[in-house]
Formats: sequence, structure tokens, C-alpha cells
Amino acid sequence: VPSVLCLGDCQLQTSCRIQKCTTDFVSLTSYLNSTLEDFDSEFCKALRGYSACTYRNSKVCRGNLDYHSVVLGISDLMRQRNCSKDGPTSSTNPEFTNDPCDYSGHTEARKHQGGEKTSPTSYLFCGLFGDPHLRTFKDHFQTCKVEGAWPLIDNNYLSVQVTNVPVVPGSSATATNKITIIFKSYQDCTDQKVYQAVTDDLPAAFVDGTTSGGDGNTKSLRIVEKVSGKYIEMHARYIGTTVFIRQLGHYLTLAIRMPRELVMAYEESQDLQLCVNGCPSSERIDDSGHLPLPVMGQLIPQSGAAHPRSVYTLETATTKCHEKMLVKDIYFYSCVFDLLTTGDANFTAAAHSALQDVEALHPRKEHWHIFPSSGYGGVGRGSKFSACLQLVCLILVVFL
Repeated sequence: VPSVLCLGDCQLQTSCRIQKCTTDFVSLTSYLNSTLEDFDSEFCKALRGYSACTYRNSKVCRGNLDYHSVVLGISDLMRQRNCSKDGPTSSTNPEFTNDPCDYSGHTEARKHQGGEKTSPTSYLFCGLFGDPHLRTFKDHFQTCKVEGAWPLIDNNYLSVQVTNVPVVPGSSATATNKITIIFKSYQDCTDQKVYQAVTDDLPAAFVDGTTSGGDGNTKSLRIVEKVSGKYIEMHARYIGTTVFIRQLGHYLTLAIRMPRELVMAYEESQDLQLCVNGCPSSERIDDSGHLPLPVMGQLIPQSGAAHPRSVYTLETATTKCHEKMLVKDIYFYSCVFDLLTTGDANFTAAAHSALQDVEALHPRKEHWHIFPSSGYGGVGRGSKFSACLQLVCLILVVFL
């Protein structure tokens, strides 16, 4: 593409508008997502529009070398992408391509129509996994009890509710065994669609049996099954939102990316949203991110209740988590906590997958990893240094 797109350094004749054709092509393709199924068809439509624009300028640009380079470049790209010369084209005027069921498209059109520069669409990420560990839209990381049904998201476009159950007797830790998502009806893009997943039933369809919403051709809302019964993705193109749901062991994980302006579109009565405001303080297990780890894997029993013993010690849990996660960030320490609390190795995969989902959906790479300010729940360098320091002090007291 760079050989085709000559934007700033080309010395073009005043009457030759090839640069305008190129600028419009860039505007039309800059927001296309190569991971979507319709990427090739949309890119080919834009290429045919680009070709039509160059043809309209062929006479006035005949003596311009840059024009001929662009024409050859378009031909090469069409051959590489297997684009037919005949077919629908995208308008070379982005302001006229306002598709209400394409969030990225109509935000681009709105920007051009406004005639002024606006900041690009800002996306936010929220994730829930493990015992459960919550990463909010504000990148705050918490570990919560929140037993029973709780709203993760509840705005004018989308509702997400999770149900958490106790993992082991004698521990306040819970994990997610049910997720309900409601995509609210929106213009002509989709009717209301409800999705529900429970442990051992992760369907690749909505509750009404359909796999998409809206016009069957545009598929403004669709479900994609990645691993049968274990991993599905939802793509809501009309609201620019992507959702990942996985089952790992007996429990579910969720990750979502959504535009900031839609995340914040909710009424005052919808203020209880874990993804927006985090868990209520009474439901927090951690203390500002620091988790109280069970001693040597021994779970604290409820009075008179039988309780299991975790097969992991602090050392073996750390080693197990380090096999999947080399970076000792908050996901690593959450893995250690989950292993010591439950003894279930599936929580290692849950923490690892949660970090992979962050890398796939979180818009800012520099924020992928979150590090605790010091030792996390008594784990890591901070705790080892503290223990050594206490030992040195004890020796000094004895000998002085």
C-alpha cells in the first residue's frame, strides 16, 4: 500500500486530483478491521471506488507520473486481494458513507461532516475471571465475593449480568457459573437479543436460536464459535463492541471492549455496574489489590464444616503459574491466589486466558500489565525482602 499512497511528498499538478482520490481511500479503509469476515469485500469495494476516482481524473492526470504509479498500485492490490473489477464500490466521499449499523463507519462520517478534527474513538476494556478477579473500565483491579447475581454492565445499549457461586467451603472466594447478556434493540440494526451461558452449556447462538441480529447480509450483530462449548466471541458492529466468553474448568470468564461514549450512556438508576464502579467495599476480598493468601494452601474452615486441603503450597503454586505467565503482574498473583484457595489447576488457564483477552481487546498496550506496588498478598520480591529484613533485625537484637 505505501507505494500506492503518495500523500505528502507528491508534486501534483493543480488540476490533477489524484491526491484527493488517495486521501479518500485512506479514510475509507483506515477503520476496517482485518479480523472481521467482511474485511476482504469491504476493502475490494474501497479499491474499486479508488479505481473509479482515478479513471475520472485520467485525462487531467495523464502526464503525471504519480498518477500512473497509483493506477499500477491499485491494479497490484486488486490482484493480491482477488478483487473483481466489476462490483459494488465505496463512495470516495466518506461523508456520504454513513451506515447507522457500522459504529466505526458512522463515527468517521460524523467527524468529516463536522468539518473539524476530533479525537479518535476511545475504547474501554473490562474483564472478569477466576475467584472472581475484576478489571474495571478504569483499569482498576479487584477481587470480590459478589455471590449471586450482579450487573457487570447496564447501559442504554447493553446489559451484562453474572452469577457467582462459592468455590470451596470455608472460603469467601466465588467464581462465575452463569452469564446473561442482553443486546438492546437499536434502530434497524438489530432487535433485542438475549444470550445466556451456564457451566457446561456455552452455546454459539442466542436464546431464540439465531446466531446474528439485524439484516442477514450486514450481520450487525453475530456470534462466532471459536472452540466448541469452550470459547465464543460476539461482535456487535453497530455499537463497536466485542465480547469474549470462555469456559475453563467449571467456571466462565468474560472480556469486553466497548466505546467510552456508549459505556457512559446510562441513567442514574443504573449506577450499580461492576465494570464501571467496581465492587462495593463490603464485597471486596483484597485490600487495595493485596490478597490474603491461605497459609501453606490450608483453607480456613467455616465453624464445624468439613474443608479440603489445597494440594498446592506457595512454592508449587508459584511454579505452576510461572509455567503459563512469565511476567509477574497482577494476573500472575491472581493465579497463585486461586491455586492456593481452590487447588484447581484450571484457574491457571483462566488467568492466562484473561491476560490473552486483554492483549486482544485492550486498546492501549502500555496498560496490558498491571503491577502491584509491592508484594501481592505476601507473594513476590517484596515479601521475601521484608522477611529477610525482619530476620536481620532479630539477629541484631540478639547480639546487641
